[in-house]
Amino acid sequence: MTSKFISIRGAREHNLKNIALDLPREKLVVITGLSGSGKSSLAFDTIYAEGQRRYVESLSAYARQFLDMMQKPDVDHIEGLSPAISIEQKTTSRNPRSTVGTVTEIYDYMRLLFARVGVPYSPATGLPIESQTVSQMVDRVLALPEGTRLYLLAPIARGRKGEYRKDFAELQKKGFQRVKVDGRFYEIAEAPSLDKNVKHDIDVVVDRIVVRPDLAARLADSFETALHLSDGIAIAEFADARPPHPSPLPQGERENKSGATASPLPQGERENKSSATASPLPQGERENKSSATAS
Repeated sequence: MTSKFISIRGAREHNLKNIALDLPREKLVVITGLSGSGKSSLAFDTIYAEGQRRYVESLSAYARQFLDMMQKPDVDHIEGLSPAISIEQKTTSRNPRSTVGTVTEIYDYMRLLFARVGVPYSPATGLPIESQTVSQMVDRVLALPEGTRLYLLAPIARGRKGEYRKDFAELQKKGFQRVKVDGRFYEIAEAPSLDKNVKHDIDVVVDRIVVRPDLAARLADSFETALHLSDGIAIAEFADARPPHPSPLPQGERENKSGATASPLPQGERENKSSATASPLPQGERENKSSATAS
């Protein structure tokens, strides 16, 4: 059973006079006293030094050769001690952009911790963002009531400056007909000239569908196309102002990574692709045909 205390007996490092004490674990403990009373000797030269020494001793001989081995402190014994971290006391230059993480030099470690252990949530829905494969995305769409109209988009720019004329030309060559620029839909040939000094949100219209039971193959093909175009992000939006109820899909956006993350469901249209390339679509809504490929 893990001890609830760090028990120190016979600590004699530097100014310490054979002291014995118990410090509670998982608590914030403050050591105070006059200058020269042994605060640093207890915290850094005894507790931290012994915790670090024991941790290094637990590593392989190969790993130990890259680490500095600390001297055993002058103490009879310490129990309940875990591997220790010491934050160096030093004067830092003031920077208005500094944070607690950058000043204490734990920013990189915290970033890694949040990336590996943290659970991301959608700011739009408050729901956790889950990993999904393309087949799971298809199943979620098919779970909607039959007749639900959706638009499938591939975001190619989010809050980025530029004119995007070359991008629009490339999309036309690939067979796509429409884009969504800053919330409005345009034929690519009629897309407005963009101010290169203003940030824009641009989506490629990949498909527009009416949910039917026989659309699995087409949906999978469309999701694959969208994920490929946007480097792993697909957006599906309800075509109507509000989704029909009941709906298994959150109303907000969720980011999907290709083959591994959940996909947001936004508002767009798509150009259907036959086999591997996108085929142009008419401007109006079109009914989904019961075929394995995009009509």
